[in-house]
Amino acid sequence: MTRHHTLESLSGNTVLITGAAMGMGRLYAHLAARDHAAAIILWDLQADRLQEVADELRALGSRTVHTEVVDVSDLDAIETAAVSVRANVGTPDILINNAGIVRGAYFWEHDQRRDVAGTMAINALAPMHVTREFLPEMIAGGRESRIVNIASAAGLLSNPRMSVYASSKWAVVGWSDSLRLELEQAGHRHIAVTTFCPSYITTGMFEGARGPLLTPLLDPETVTERVWAAMRQGAPLLMMPWSVKLSTALRGVLPVRAWDVLADRVFGVYRSMEHFTGRATAKPSTDTAPPATAASR
Repeated sequence: MTRHHTLESLSGNTVLITGAAMGMGRLYAHLAARDHAAAIILWDLQADRLQEVADELRALGSRTVHTEVVDVSDLDAIETAAVSVRANVGTPDILINNAGIVRGAYFWEHDQRRDVAGTMAINALAPMHVTREFLPEMIAGGRESRIVNIASAAGLLSNPRMSVYASSKWAVVGWSDSLRLELEQAGHRHIAVTTFCPSYITTGMFEGARGPLLTPLLDPETVTERVWAAMRQGAPLLMMPWSVKLSTALRGVLPVRAWDVLADRVFGVYRSMEHFTGRATAKPSTDTAPPATAASR
C-alpha cells in the first residue's frame, strides 16, 4: 500500500471546496485558512452566504479567496467555473468534494427529476465531474495533492427511506476508492484520495434522523477536524464513528435476513430515518414529496 507524505503545511497549496457556503463546507474553508492555504476557492449556489464565508476568511488573514456561484449538478456550469479558476487562481492542489443533498422518503415518493436525477447529479456525478476537470493538470503538475470525497455510511449499508441517497453514496464509494487505486497503479503517487463515510452529522442536513445503537450523532467540528487530518495524511478511508466499521463487518459475514433482524430490532438502523425532516430549502411540489435539504453538508 502506498503511504503518502503528510502535508505539514498548506502554505503553498490551493484548496477548492464545493458546497462551501454553510455547514461542513464552511468549516473546511476555515480549516484551510487556519493552515495558511495560499488560495481558497469556494463553490456554492448560495451567493450571499458564499460571500459571507469569503469575508470571514479574509478577516482571518487569507489573501486569495476566490468564489464562484456554481450549480454542481450541471456539467456545463462546472466546466465554466473551472475555466475561471484556472484563469484567476490556477489548478487546485486539494479538492474537497463536499456538496450534497438528501431526500428522506420511500423510493416511490421521489420525484423523478428533482429527487432521483437531482440527487444522483449532485452527490454522485458532481464529484466525478469536478475531479475530472482538474485531475489531468494535477497529474501533470507532480505536486503533492489531495482529493477528498464525502461519501456516507449509507454508501456501505442499505437503509429504508434512503434508497436514492444510498445509491448515490454507494457510487461515490466505488468510484472514489477505484480512483485511488488507479492513481497508484498508474504511478501518480503524488495524489492521494480519501473517501469519508460518516453516519449522521448534526449540520441540519439530517434533522430528525436518529442515530442507531452505538452510533451517536456526530459533531461537525469534530468531524471536519478528523477529515482534515486524514486528508493531510493521505489516508485512503475514514469511517465515523467506529460503529460504522462494526456494522459493515457484520453485514459482510451474517446472512442477509440475520443482518436485517440485527439492524432493525437491535441497532435500529432501519428505523433511523422514520422522523427525518431535513433542512428545508423549498416547499415540496407535491404532498408526498420528501423534504429537500441544502446542497451542502
